[in-house]
Amino acid sequence: MAWALVVVAGLFETAFAVSLKQSENFTRLWWTVSFIACAAASFALLSLALKTLPVGTAYAVWTGIGAGGTAVVGMFFLGDPVTTVRIVAILLILGGVLALQLAPSAAH
Repeated sequence: MAWALVVVAGLFETAFAVSLKQSENFTRLWWTVSFIACAAASFALLSLALKTLPVGTAYAVWTGIGAGGTAVVGMFFLGDPVTTVRIVAILLILGGVLALQLAPSAAH
């Protein structure tokens, strides 16, 4: 369950990053509201997950999902450049996220 919270928190991180871009320096009200709501949801879910997961691993997975997700959204919907290097880099991030989730960790 905790990993599901981290994944959803990472998706909200993607949403808050995109909303931040779309808010145009907080001059567009609804994108600004979206940024605040998504950031709050992302941090709240991550906080819940940290009750049972190691902080370093959970944080790395959360940021990896957010970074990879934001890059994909940027390329497909916001006109960011699509290059082989960018795609390989995103795949490496996602591979690292999967490896961290599969790595054994000691329960405290």
